[in-house]
Amino acid sequence: MRNPPKQSALWRNMMKSLKVVFLAGAIFLLTQAGTAIAQAERDFKAEENNRTLVLEFYDKFFNKHQVLEAAKVVADNYKQHNPTVPDGKEPFVSYYLDFFKANPQSRARVVRSAVDGDIVWLHVHSVNDAKDRGEAVLDVFRVKDGVIVEHWDVIQPVPEKAENSNTMF
Repeated sequence: MRNPPKQSALWRNMMKSLKVVFLAGAIFLLTQAGTAIAQAERDFKAEENNRTLVLEFYDKFFNKHQVLEAAKVVADNYKQHNPTVPDGKEPFVSYYLDFFKANPQSRARVVRSAVDGDIVWLHVHSVNDAKDRGEAVLDVFRVKDGVIVEHWDVIQPVPEKAENSNTMF
């Protein structure tokens, strides 16, 4: 009976390397699958609560001008990314109390909204009075533990004339 041929050192090292690569690949795939599953698990009830909180706040604050009542859902350490509005709940409220005194007809129509986790987006048509074409606004809020803690916005004036027949809304 013949003895099986001895494997060379090169062959043994190659096989060890393939096992390591295979194992690393398997771990990577399992990790990615676990991440995808974790990302797919969303708490839609909590997300809808966040969206509702922001929509109710927005209507009271920017349409009804019930600033003090609406601001009850704004965190004291509210973080503002609009460079014209200060950080903090009190400075934010004060800024808009003055703004609404100067612009009592100011209104903001939410055209659409979306939510993903703690982030709520609003696409808004904001006007200061009936003669104003207004601005297209994308407001982004972050909600934590039932209060608004952070805000970003992108604002673009509605032009008199557009280069296409699409609206901004």
